[in-house]
Amino acid sequence: MKKINFHPSFLQVLYFIILLILFSFIIYTPTLIKGSASINENLIFEEETIEGSLVGILMILGIVILGIYKHEIKRHKEQIKKIDDEKQRVAGRLLVSDQYIGQVNVQITEIESIFNFIDKYPQTKADFNKIFSFFGERVLGIIYAQWALIRIINRNTQKTITEHFQVRPGSTSDYPHVSNKMIIEKQPLSSCTTIISKPDNLEFLVSCTIPVDKISKHQLGFIQAIINEMTMLFVIYNSSNTKKNEVFSEITPHPLA
Repeated sequence: MKKINFHPSFLQVLYFIILLILFSFIIYTPTLIKGSASINENLIFEEETIEGSLVGILMILGIVILGIYKHEIKRHKEQIKKIDDEKQRVAGRLLVSDQYIGQVNVQITEIESIFNFIDKYPQTKADFNKIFSFFGERVLGIIYAQWALIRIINRNTQKTITEHFQVRPGSTSDYPHVSNKMIIEKQPLSSCTTIISKPDNLEFLVSCTIPVDKISKHQLGFIQAIINEMTMLFVIYNSSNTKKNEVFSEITPHPLA
């Protein structure tokens, strides 16, 4: 059976109407009841007894109605509290969703800028260094970190071919200690995350190291796309500049590397 819900204002009006009727009966009981009443010869009720009994019954009825009224009011208050709590939970989820959507939109914008940035392939080392700087900025746009180290490493000699150390504007960070051997062997670096280029059948690899312990799946996918894009550009650059002797040669590692 479906439960009927009454609005608190309706309950108040109904309660006061019933009380008014009860008090009217109580007041006019002496007028309404005149004389005694008998069921048989041995059971006779005097007028005062009848009036007192009726008044008592009416008062008990009033107390019962008051209890029902208080119970309904309490139930409605609990329902209102549940609605308010649910409203706050929904508002909290909406806020988290808005923040997540905002982050995703920023990341999508970063990815779009990555693939729309290249209008021609790099032809000189200066061109490639500009690409280094651009991709470093994009990484820091996706991940909130103080710095990002992008490095191209020869897999056979484990030496650095070229690298770029990008620092977030307004921050001062020392050059990090990052071992090429650990990167190639995919060993974890303390308090850092390193993303390595794919595929892994090239003579070199491109790596990006950032000083964060964990990153989300989406962030990992975006940075992986950046590293793979740099790998493709480096292959194209080397292929087109071998005869010009403009390829990068292995450099002496940084003292802390």
